[in-house]
Amino acid sequence: MTQVGKDTLGTRSTLNVGGKEYAYYSFAKAAEKLGDVSKLPISLKVLLENMLRFEDGGFTVSTDDAQAIVDWQKNPVTGSEIQYRPARVLLQDFTGVPCVVDLAAMRDAISKLGGDTAKINPQVPVNLVIDHSVMVDEFGHPKAFEKNVELEYQRNAERYDFLKWGSKSFKNFSAVPPGTGICHQVNLEYIGKGVWSTDDQDGTLVAYPDTCVGTDSHTTMINGLGVLGWGVGGIEAEAAMLGQPISMLIPEVVGFKLTGKMAEGVTATDLVLTCVQMLREVGVVGRFVEFYGPGVANLSLADRATIANMAPEYGATCGFFGIDDKTLDYMRLTGRSDETIALVEAYSKEQGMWFEPDNEPIFSNTLDLDMSSVVPSLAGPKRPQDKVILQEVDELFNGDLAKVYKKSAPERVAVEGKDHDIGDGDVVIAAITSCTNTSNPDVLIAAGLVAQKARAKGLAPKPWVKTSLAPGSQVVTDYLVKSGLQDDLDAIGFDLVGYGCTTCIGNSGPLAPPISQAINGNDIVAASVLSGNRNFEGRVSPDVRANFLASPPLVVAYALKGTVTEDITTTPIGQDQDGNDVMLSDIWPSNAEIAENRAANIDRSMFVDRYANVYDGDEHWQSIKVEASDTYKWNPTSTYVASPPFFDGMEMTPAPVADITDAKPLAILGDSVTTDHISPAGAIKEDSPAGSYLNSHQVAKKDFNSYGSRRGNHDVMMRGTFANIRIKNEMVPGVEGGETVYKGQQMPIYDAAMKHKEDGTPLVVIGGKEYGTGSSRDWAAKGTILLGVRSVIVESFERIHRSNLIGMGVLPLQFKDGDTRETLGLTGDDTFSIKGLASLEPRQDVEVEVTRADGTSFTFTALCRIDTANEMEYYRNGGILHYVLRKLAAS
Repeated sequence: MTQVGKDTLGTRSTLNVGGKEYAYYSFAKAAEKLGDVSKLPISLKVLLENMLRFEDGGFTVSTDDAQAIVDWQKNPVTGSEIQYRPARVLLQDFTGVPCVVDLAAMRDAISKLGGDTAKINPQVPVNLVIDHSVMVDEFGHPKAFEKNVELEYQRNAERYDFLKWGSKSFKNFSAVPPGTGICHQVNLEYIGKGVWSTDDQDGTLVAYPDTCVGTDSHTTMINGLGVLGWGVGGIEAEAAMLGQPISMLIPEVVGFKLTGKMAEGVTATDLVLTCVQMLREVGVVGRFVEFYGPGVANLSLADRATIANMAPEYGATCGFFGIDDKTLDYMRLTGRSDETIALVEAYSKEQGMWFEPDNEPIFSNTLDLDMSSVVPSLAGPKRPQDKVILQEVDELFNGDLAKVYKKSAPERVAVEGKDHDIGDGDVVIAAITSCTNTSNPDVLIAAGLVAQKARAKGLAPKPWVKTSLAPGSQVVTDYLVKSGLQDDLDAIGFDLVGYGCTTCIGNSGPLAPPISQAINGNDIVAASVLSGNRNFEGRVSPDVRANFLASPPLVVAYALKGTVTEDITTTPIGQDQDGNDVMLSDIWPSNAEIAENRAANIDRSMFVDRYANVYDGDEHWQSIKVEASDTYKWNPTSTYVASPPFFDGMEMTPAPVADITDAKPLAILGDSVTTDHISPAGAIKEDSPAGSYLNSHQVAKKDFNSYGSRRGNHDVMMRGTFANIRIKNEMVPGVEGGETVYKGQQMPIYDAAMKHKEDGTPLVVIGGKEYGTGSSRDWAAKGTILLGVRSVIVESFERIHRSNLIGMGVLPLQFKDGDTRETLGLTGDDTFSIKGLASLEPRQDVEVEVTRADGTSFTFTALCRIDTANEMEYYRNGGILHYVLRKLAAS
C-alpha cells in the first residue's frame, strides 16, 4: 500500500491504460499552479512527482517543496532540503545482514522502551539478493561452481539461517537465495518496473515512477532502465524501510550529451571508463548526471546500464537515462508483463518523461562526448578514473608504475615446483566478474568469441593466471551454453565459478601457494585484470598490488598474454599450433559477429524461466529450516551474528550532544581514502586484531571467511576498522596497514582505540580529499563510532560516507579557506577540542582548537557538513536509527 499526502494542490488525475484506471499526480495540473515544468531534467521530474504525491501542506512535504523543484529551472544549483520517499529498497547480503541485525536489535530495544515490536517492519518492499559471499576457491574445471557453492553454504550457514529468519519474520521482506545472480542485475532484469502501481489507503490504484535506494553503491545501475535509484548506507536504508523519508538537498543536475556511436571493436566498458575519467575531472560528487542527446539512441539498454552502474566511480549520486522504445524492448525481452510495459509507456508519455533525443532540458552545466572518439582502454592500477588507453598500459607499468612501487625495473623470480618464473606486471588473476559487465550480453559474447578463436588456434592462459567467470545472472549461462561459447570459455580456463560478485568485491580466493610465496617473498608487483568496477588497493587480493579494469574480452586476452608489461596491441598474444604468432587482432570479434550471435541465442523465455521461482533457491537453501518469531534468539557464541551495542542504555529522550574536548587523532590519512580502506571487505589476516579475536573463539584460519561475510558481528568489524593492508596512516610514516601510535608506541589501530577508551579520551580522524569514496559501506561509519571517534575532519567527503557518519552520530567537519592537515601541520601529538555542539546548526562554521605537545595552541575554522535540519536531528539523537526508534516507540 502506498501512502499519499493531502493533494492540496489538486494535481491528482486519472489515466486509463488497457481498460484499467490509475490515479496519478499530473505535471500538467501542477504546471497550472507552480509554473512550466517541461524543461526540468527527467530525473528531477521524478523528485517532483514524489513531492506532489506526498504533499500534505505540512512540515514533512509542503507545496513549497514542489515549488522549489519547479523553480530550480531558474537557478539550477543545489537547492533547499526535501524529504524524499523511494518506492522500495534493495539489499545485498554483505550490507543486508547488518541491516537485518539492526532491525532485530531495534525490536529488542523498542520492547524495552515499552513499544510494539510490530512497528519494526519494512513499510515499503525490500528485496535482499545474496550475491556477495561466494568465493573463487575452485576454478578452471567443470566442478568449480558446484564446489564453490558447497563451500559458500558451509562458511555462511549462520548468516543464511539468519537471513531466512528475516524473510519469514518481517513483512514486505523477500530474500533471493545464493546462486541466483548479482543484486543489480536481478534488479535490472526482474525487480525493476519503470512505473510502480499500488493501492493507496482508500483502495485506489495509484501509478508512480519506480524508484529505489540500495545498500550497494552500484544500485545506480537501475537508472539505465529509467528508474531513479542510488546507493545509501545501510543505516539510511533501514530508516527508509521503516517509513522515514530520505533527507536530501535538491541536487544540481549535470547534463552529459552523447553524440555519434562507438567505433568497430570498442566496447561499453571502454565507453564507461572514458565517462568516469571525464566526470571525475569535472567533479560531480553529490550531483545527478543525466545523459541526453542523439547518441543515447545508439546505446543498447545494457550499454546504458553499464554507464549508470559506475556512477559511484565518477562520483555522482546517479547517472540517469530516460525511458524510450529501447527501454520497452528490453522489458519485453526480460519477461515483464504486457500490462506493465503498457503502463510504463502511457505514464511516461503522459507526464512528459519520455526520452526524446533532440530534447535539451535545463542543466546545471553540461559536457559532451562524441562516442566515435572512444578507444579501447583499461583503468588502473589503483583507481577506476585512471583510464589508460590500451597501447600505453605497458608504458605505465614500466614507467610511472615503477616509480609508484619504487621498483627500478621489472624483475622475474622462479616459482618453486613449477617450470616457469613470475615477474612484476604478470597477470595472476583474470576475472570476468561484476554487475557492471556481466549484465551486458555484447561484452560477454565478445569474451566467448575471443575464447572460441583462441581455442581454435590452440592458445591457453599462462600457467600463473587464475581465471574465473562469475556471471551476474543465470540467464548469462543460458545464452553462453546455447551458443556453444561456454564450451570455448571452459576450454581456456573460464569455467563458471559462481553467480555473484566474487573477485570484484575481493572474493578472488587464494592464489596457488607457490605463486603467492613467489610474489610475497620477492616483493613482486603482480597484476590482475578484471571486468569489475573497482580496483582499489588491497581489494582484489592481498597478493596483488596493481589492478586493472577491463572489458571481458580483454580479460580473456590478458589471461592468454599473461602480462601487462608488453603492448598487447603490437606484440603477440601467443603462438598457434604451428608456432606462428597470434595477434590480438587475430582473435578479436567484429561487431557484426557479436550482434549475430546475440540475436540467435537470447530470447524472452530464458528470463521468464529463470525468474519464475526466483525466491525458491536450490536444495541447499530449501534445507534451511527456521521459524518466524517477533524477536530473534541471539546465539551468544556466534562469530557471525551478534546483537550490536548501538541501543544499549538508550532512553526515550536523547541527552544533549557533548562537546569534544582534548581529543587525540587515531589516524591522519591522505587523499582518496576509500571505504575499503576504512572497512575492508576481503581477507582477514591471522595476526590482525580481528584474526586474534576469531582465533580466541576457536575459529580456524581456513574458516575466517571475509570481513564482508562477518558484518553481522560488531566484535569482528570494529577490530577490522582501518585494518586494510594498504592504508597509510601518516602518524606511522613508511608503514602500510592499520597501525597508529599510542603514547609513543606503535600498535594496531583497534588496540590503540581501546586504550584511549580506557583513558576516557575521545578521538578524531584527519584526512584529505575524497574521504570515503567507494562502496556504500555502513560499517565504515559503524566501526568509526565504535572505536570512539567523535569527529572526522577532512578536505572533502564522498556523499554516502558523509551521510553514514551522521547516521551513526559522528560529526563530519570540512577544512575551509585552503586549510589542510599539511598547511596546518597537524600531527599525532596534537589534541583537538570542538565546543558548542549542543547548539550546532547545519553547515555552520565551527572553531577547532588545536593544542600542541608543548602547550601552545591555535584555532582553525571548519565547515559543519551536517547539511540539513533532518540530519541535525539524527546527529542530536546519536544517529538516524535512534531517532527512528524513539519516534516509533512514542507513536
